[in-house]
Amino acid sequence: MKRPASTSPPLLQRRCFLGITGAAVAATAGAHLLRHSPTVFDKDELLLPHRVPEKKSVLVIGGGLAGLACAYELAGRGFAVQLVERSAQLGGKVASWPVRVGDDDFVMEHGFHGFFAQYYNLNGLIAELEATSHFRPLDRYSVLYRDGSYAPEVFQQSDAAFPWNVVALAAASPNRWRWGLHFAQAQHWQVLREIAGFHPERSFRRLDHLSMAQWVGRGFPRGLYDLYFLPFARTCLNAPDQTSLAYLLQFFHFYFFGNAEGLAFNASRQDLGRSLVEPLSAAIRRRGGTIFTGTQVDTVRWRADKTAGVVCSRDPHAARQPFWAEPAQVSDGSPARHYRAGDATYVLEADGKWALSLTCPHQGCTVAPVEEPGGTTGFRCPCHGARFDDAGDVLGGPAPRRLERLRVIGKEGERVQLIPAGGTIHGSQFELEADYYVFAADVPGIQQLFAAAKGEVPHVLAEGVRSLAVADPFAVVRYWFDRDFEWLHSDFASLSGYRLTDSIALYHRLQEDYIAWARRTGGSVVELHAYCYKEKDFPSRQELLATFEQELYEILPQLRGARMLHRELVNQKNFAGYPPGSHRTRPETSTAAANLFFAGDWVKMPFACSLMERATSSGFLAANAVLRREGLQRRPLYSVVPQGTLPL
Repeated sequence: MKRPASTSPPLLQRRCFLGITGAAVAATAGAHLLRHSPTVFDKDELLLPHRVPEKKSVLVIGGGLAGLACAYELAGRGFAVQLVERSAQLGGKVASWPVRVGDDDFVMEHGFHGFFAQYYNLNGLIAELEATSHFRPLDRYSVLYRDGSYAPEVFQQSDAAFPWNVVALAAASPNRWRWGLHFAQAQHWQVLREIAGFHPERSFRRLDHLSMAQWVGRGFPRGLYDLYFLPFARTCLNAPDQTSLAYLLQFFHFYFFGNAEGLAFNASRQDLGRSLVEPLSAAIRRRGGTIFTGTQVDTVRWRADKTAGVVCSRDPHAARQPFWAEPAQVSDGSPARHYRAGDATYVLEADGKWALSLTCPHQGCTVAPVEEPGGTTGFRCPCHGARFDDAGDVLGGPAPRRLERLRVIGKEGERVQLIPAGGTIHGSQFELEADYYVFAADVPGIQQLFAAAKGEVPHVLAEGVRSLAVADPFAVVRYWFDRDFEWLHSDFASLSGYRLTDSIALYHRLQEDYIAWARRTGGSVVELHAYCYKEKDFPSRQELLATFEQELYEILPQLRGARMLHRELVNQKNFAGYPPGSHRTRPETSTAAANLFFAGDWVKMPFACSLMERATSSGFLAANAVLRREGLQRRPLYSVVPQGTLPL
């Protein structure tokens, strides 16, 4: 993406810094000398009953943070809660799984996660679980720039609200004279007004049609763009050319301008499976909730514009009814014939009598053909690295079982009819019904739930789900080395200017299992993140790994002579997209079906939040919608100041 034009001379930069301070002080008229308190969203004014008086049932589909938060709250209010998760592990994007490195066992996850101080609802949940000891604060957060184009920026805990947090940032920044912001240019004043004057309605109405890339191409101050806007914009896991400007301004308001917490955050002492997901799922069960993992929703029944029930399969290897699969084009270079049914892909074996499911039984990603060392062929999961031979048997990685094998029992034109290898067995499926339903799957999952609908679905509801977008894929690679190295920056740091890498995490200094291993062996564990890469630039696993490795040794030249003991690649495309123009049709918590609610990071939220806090808050919001229907006291929800300080 083309960068904004160069900036003004140093004297004008100094005047501009003073101008920022003066303008902000004038705008706030001293009101923000005090620290902001969290804002309570839509608080109940009356004191209402806390628990449901008679047993009501809720079915939650999706076991990520959104579904778990919803199930936790409703189970604690006396509802009979059942939660269904397709994957073998709970947690969604914070799930974890075991990996083996030499003679040592570790736990892998989807990359480093920071728990920021303004994650009020998520942090409140952690406190209720009595799990705060599972986390520890990191004292600083660095942003490093490739080729030394700028001095590193270092962020530490703040207790000042806007504009004083920006003044403190400018005073501490070694690049403060290079921001390029001066009020002699009307466009620069407008930039400041937009980013510090976010409004939850007007900003989306005026700016949702623009992408970030379009906006910054109109004379955005280059220093601000290079130093802060581009590095932090990518952390929303949406690429600048694919992100709604209004959504991005909400993102910056949440992290920078709507609170006095700054960028202080905690890190988990262990993987998030042990630190958060296990305590949360255990609490749901203690409250009487039932959790089904490894459970596929085959059918969602609709009747009279309401959700009437779901048909599930607990074990993909337990035979189900026959189904039809349509021909599919798959660009993996394989000459084999492929078919698709729902979100699953199947490859026909050479004899035409059998097919193999390409859905990885670990977390539902689609495996791809690969040539293993020695010339043997098989399949590899591009998400978490599970490996299978040609017959679908597990060779390594986190997959709990082999790929599903199916028999071809019919043909009609170009499509084929398939049934799992065991034939039809009565009782392999079961039905679940409830008074209320909460769909809390990710975007591909929620779209599949509507593809599996039987009956009349409200048109506006189906269209809203169909319009949801998925962001560019994100990738994480974790390396184990036989030696440590000197590192003068924060243990987690953002990186700017690299072709692929957006951040680095030193796990041998962050999580206790890895710290203990490093002390015992003298080794190190380094993780690189790519938040939203372009598939056309990195179309294969090999190209991703080659580029990551090249940039690793550029970032850490000290490791060039070290021996790489192991590496793990995580590569997924299921994060919610927020493209320009998507706000108007984005589904909200309550739906056109009276007994159905939505939760997930893709749901339109009525207050500013992001990432894990957005997912958790959406789950609580769905729970509150159910509680309101039953006339019960809703859970208090907290957010940052609703709108920015500078008037638009």
